[in-house]
Formats: sequence, structure tokens, C-alpha cells
Amino acid sequence: MEATPGTDMSDLSIASRAVIRPISEIARLAGIPDMAVESYGRYKAKVDPSLLAARKDRPGKVILVSGMSPTPAGEGKSTMVVGLGDALTAAGSKTMIALREPSVGPSFGMKGGATGGGYSQVLPMDEINLHFTGDFHAITSANNLLMALVDNHLQQGNSLGIDPQRITFKRVTDMNDRALRHVVIGLGSVTDGVPRETGFEITAASEVMAVFCLATGLTDLRARLGRMTIGYSYAKAPVTVDDLGAAGAMALLLKDAIKPNLVQTIGGTPAFIHGGPFANIAHGCNSAIATNTARALADVVVTEAGFGTDLGAEKFMDIKARYAGCAPDTVVIVATVRALKMHGGVTKDELGKENVAAVRDGLPNLARHVSNIKKFGVQPVIGINQFTLDTKAELAVVTQWAQAHGVECAVADVWGQGGQGAGDLASAVLRTIEEPSNYAELYELQLPVEEKISTVVREMYGAAGVEYSAKAKRVLEQIHANGWDQLPVCIAKTQYSFSDDPTLLGDPGGFTLQVRELIPKTGAGFIVAITGTLTTMPGLPKVPAAMHMDVDGNGNAVGLS
Repeated sequence: MEATPGTDMSDLSIASRAVIRPISEIARLAGIPDMAVESYGRYKAKVDPSLLAARKDRPGKVILVSGMSPTPAGEGKSTMVVGLGDALTAAGSKTMIALREPSVGPSFGMKGGATGGGYSQVLPMDEINLHFTGDFHAITSANNLLMALVDNHLQQGNSLGIDPQRITFKRVTDMNDRALRHVVIGLGSVTDGVPRETGFEITAASEVMAVFCLATGLTDLRARLGRMTIGYSYAKAPVTVDDLGAAGAMALLLKDAIKPNLVQTIGGTPAFIHGGPFANIAHGCNSAIATNTARALADVVVTEAGFGTDLGAEKFMDIKARYAGCAPDTVVIVATVRALKMHGGVTKDELGKENVAAVRDGLPNLARHVSNIKKFGVQPVIGINQFTLDTKAELAVVTQWAQAHGVECAVADVWGQGGQGAGDLASAVLRTIEEPSNYAELYELQLPVEEKISTVVREMYGAAGVEYSAKAKRVLEQIHANGWDQLPVCIAKTQYSFSDDPTLLGDPGGFTLQVRELIPKTGAGFIVAITGTLTTMPGLPKVPAAMHMDVDGNGNAVGLS
């Protein structure tokens, strides 16, 4: 898949030149009967899992793709997922990919889209990165219907005795909009509502999104929505969605969205893209329904957990796999020479220069990520995502370190060659999943919440301890009083560091993690611990990516990445 010299090599341009097959052909390739396919145009479709025949043999093996601590240079984890999936297909394995849906906010902000890159992309990339099949809109609408009903309940007499100052649920929008972080609503006349302070979160941070991605079906979805805690009464008792009577209408808005979305890679591998919680402020994995539907169809499923092993992978293991029964058979840890050099002390503008010593100095970060995965009883594989300016000497530092520590490792050029550039990595993965996994969660659910948080912080981050704000301590008392101790924990922190300080690169160790806030997500089924200065509503950078986007006269996207 070599590009023609002088040809535009942007992700969008490569995607626009790719040959894309009708989605009906991709469905047949995946073994999905026509009656289960609901087409959204020619190249994407919803799939109804209830119309698929149950798999009689063992479900497909799960290959989870995670990474070392990311840097602003970009590591290309989604690109590796797609390239590896195409390489496994080429090796003769019946393969499917399961990825998260991109959030529009980051696509127009700084992060960009989430459909891979180069010759390892899912298609149609422009539609997936924008409105896709409307799942995010449905989740936003369900969330905001709930909040409209809450505020209407206050206006109409408040028979549940909800304390307006203790409402913990917020409205959402799928856009980076810092001006909405803190707002006052209900201003105006008596008929305009009850005034109160509140705010917005980005849709990907909504508990409705988490519920959507952990539900095993429509019945479970409705039950989880009903268990969500929206706030507390004047008597300090939790008030749920079921108390308000809103779960049915919310589930009605989500009844079509809950079906996984089928698309394809440039290489023709079937892919489910469904659900999109962030990994630094939520649990960072695509829907359980999509993953398990893929396992029912394929022998091997390549999926992703956001950011590094300390965030998405830990949450995959301790939350998603625990609830959905989809434990990984191996974890591919994506590493890059660029990231290693940054963790070794090199600034972003110096990454183009060979620096073998800096690569070596950055290895402690990768080493902790390898150690993290082994603590779950899973054998990792290191996949080095090769960039153009990487030198043989720099790459050798990583491969030799892996060999010395008994870890499978392979270099892959998935951006430039697609699946053809990941043959060695696919072989390493197939060798690894031949051996049985000894997967086990990091902690038992019966432990107190504080001990579960301490275990993650100590084992995954290398921290010395945890400190709680006064506000977090008060919520801990509520957690104990309401019997929510049995829930797993979901720690929200910066992706750039093992600590809660994004400037502490490498493997800092010995720090104290600051828990600023605790939020019980009783429908999703976990306790969120917010650390440092992390916010659930991102802002836009000084020059947003949106400033370089447009549409041509034929309706084609321009500048989308």
C-alpha cells in the first residue's frame, strides 16, 4: 500500500482514496445474517445482536491494545488496533475489531479524531468522526431529558424532597466548551424554573454513557439507568432515576443506539465502533455489547482501552471485564521511540534527532506498564509503532530490553503499510494467546472503597499513598452509609503521568495522589475518584482544530484528522 510520490498523505486524503465495500458485503464476511443488519447508508450499519445465532464453541479471544503513558507527540494506539486487526486477518484468523466512537468535541479541539491513521483506518472516517449513526446524540438527549425532568420536578412541587444544592447529575453536550463548566439555571420569573448552580459535562463523561457501554442488553440498560443516583433529598437520602420515574423514557431514546455499529477497515476487516467514554475521566472502553457480539462472530477480537495501562487497561480489567466477562488473553502495549524520548527528558521539538540515551532513560515508564499488565495475570506484548524518523539504534534499545525481560516485542509500521506492516506483531500476538491466561482482577469487591483506591494507586501508579479532600471525605461517609462499598473504583486523572501531575513524566514513584472529589455512579456500577485538576468538561486550545476545517462544494470534509 505504498502511496504515489507527491500524493497528499493526510489521513483524510488516504481514507478518501481507499476502496470501500458495501456494508452488506462486510456483514456477510463477518457472518452476520441480513435480517440482523440495519443499514445507515451504504457503508455503515447497526447490528441487532438478538438476531444472531448463539456461538456454540468458545467465544473469540480478546486482544486488548493499551499503551505506555501518552505524550503530546501522539502514539497512534487506535492506528495500531486497526493495523494489527488487518494483519491478523491476513494471517488467516477470523478477526473483528471493536473500538470506541470518537467524541466530536476533541475532534474539533486538539486531540483530533479516533479512527486510526494512514493505511490503518476504519471507514468512512469522516462520518465516524462526526455524527456517525447518532449514538452520541441519543445519549446526550437521554441525559438531558433526565435533567429536564429533575428541574421540572423541583418546579412542580418537589414531592421527592430533592435538595437543589445536592443534585449531582449535570447536563451534557458533545463539545469542548469550558464556559459551560459552571452555570446558573432557572433565572427569570417564577415560571422559568428553580434557580440553582450547576454545570455541563462532555457527553463522554456522562454516567449515561458509562451505563450504555456496560449494559449487556436493553433490559440491563433500563435497570442500570433506573439505579443512577441523581442527587440527595433534604434528609440526605439518595434519589434515583427510578424514584423520579424517568428510566423508561430514557431507555426509549436509546433503544436503537444500543445496537453496535458495523463498519470496515481499509484492509476490509469488519469493525464494531460503539460507545465512547473517555479513559481519563470515565472507564475508557467501547461497549460490552459490541465486544461480546464480536466475540460471538470472530475467533479473535482486537479492542482498545484508552490511554495507558494505568487508566484504560486497569479499568477494562477491574470494571468492564468484571461485569461483561470479556477478560483479555493478551494485552498489546503500544510504545513509540518518540514517547520514550519524551519520558527520557527530550522536549517535543527535539524528537526528530536521534537520541539513544533518551530512549533508554524513558524505559522505566514502559517497564511499569509491562509490570502493570502482569499483575492481572496476563502476559503482555510490546508493539512498537514505528515513525519515519525512528533510527535502527533507537528501536534496538526497546527490542533488546524486551528480549532481556522475556517480553514478546515487535516493530510495526501500521501507518505507512497497514496490516502488511504488522505481520511480526501479529505473529507475536498469536504465539502469546496460545498460552492460557491467568487473568484476575486487581482487588476484591468486598474491600472498602479507600482500600480499593489505595490498591490501584500503589500497584498501578507506584504512589506512596492517597490524600482526600474534605469534600471527598464527606462523600466517603455517604458511600459507607448507603452500602456502595461493594462497587469497583474508576480513578479519573491525567493521562500524561502515573501521578496526578501531568508534568511528572517517566516513572516518578513515591508521590501522594490527591483525591479531590468522589462521585458514586450507582447505575454504571463504580465510584469515580477525581484527582488533581482534572475536569469533566474539556476546553478548546488556543487554535482549535476546527479553525482548519471546511467542506468543499461536493460536500467532502476538508482538514478533518
